[in-house]
Amino acid sequence: MFKEFKEFVMRGNVLDLAVAVIIGAAFGKIITSLVNDILTPLIGLLLGGINFSGLAWEFRNAVITYGNFIQAIIDFLIVALVIFLIVKAANSLIKEEKDVPPEEPTIKDCPYCFTSIPIKASRCPNCTSEL
Repeated sequence: MFKEFKEFVMRGNVLDLAVAVIIGAAFGKIITSLVNDILTPLIGLLLGGINFSGLAWEFRNAVITYGNFIQAIIDFLIVALVIFLIVKAANSLIKEEKDVPPEEPTIKDCPYCFTSIPIKASRCPNCTSEL
């Protein structure tokens, strides 16, 4: 059973998934910091310092803090926008790399003797066949 478990854990898919989860968690911390420490204060300045987290409604002995819910929605939308922009930028970089046309071949093989010759040659220098 230990041998099977070791084979399961050491398969490429499991290790790749583990690395992806760890990198995803670290990336999540970066995005959260970007939103909480940079973007949210700037948006607060633009909106005149509005903070929804203090909004609440009291019903008998229950306090319904609907402002926290509104703030969570706003935070989610900001995080989603930031991730969208990062993915869009990454995809445009990948697309630019794919759009590079392949280089034209400069040599070809003679169909008679299979020697490599320049692509513009009209006669093979090895077997003197006309191409």
